[in-house]
Amino acid sequence: MGKVYVFDHPLIQHKLTYIRDKNTGTKEFRELVDEVATLMAFEITRDLPLEEVEIETPVSKARAKVIAGKKLGVIPILRAGIGMVDGILKLIPAAKVGHIGLYRDPQTLKPVEYYVKLPSDVEERDFIIVDPMLATGGSAVAAIDALKKRGAKSIKFMCLIAAPEGVEAVETAHPDVDIYIAALDERLNDHGYIVPGLGDAGDRLFGTK
Repeated sequence: MGKVYVFDHPLIQHKLTYIRDKNTGTKEFRELVDEVATLMAFEITRDLPLEEVEIETPVSKARAKVIAGKKLGVIPILRAGIGMVDGILKLIPAAKVGHIGLYRDPQTLKPVEYYVKLPSDVEERDFIIVDPMLATGGSAVAAIDALKKRGAKSIKFMCLIAAPEGVEAVETAHPDVDIYIAALDERLNDHGYIVPGLGDAGDRLFGTK
């Protein structure tokens, strides 16, 4: 069964407050999302396997640890997920980046896949899907579906803010996927927005309405 991790680190919580604030402008919002993504990447990579190598310090030979050849992939859900990618790559620059594009069908209100571009060695990589918001869970479930359909075996989902409904939807559809959250909010409102949330993450990242 996948686990749900809520990060209570003071720096993450502090920055998240300004991300939520409606008076935070686009430039600062973008920078804060980037910074929180870096801090979350620090936590999400905690279980990366290590191996020993021999090096020479200025004083002597030494046995030291490096990350074992683990192949990682970062997959933003377009478009808001793009705002979290650079923050993760600061810590794991060798990770490859794929993209998953989804839109909501106006009739069924279900997410429809319109663009998927992934690294060629999908089966060998550990993937982190990123999206600032986990609201109804529809997009997250569809993105995980898209990865699994193409052979992915190891997937984590990372977001800034989640509603309990979204967490439950992902857990039900994909019980093998761990979920990493900076804040678990109260609920969804009638329009599918997270309360208190931060509004529309894509609009706030890119200055659109």
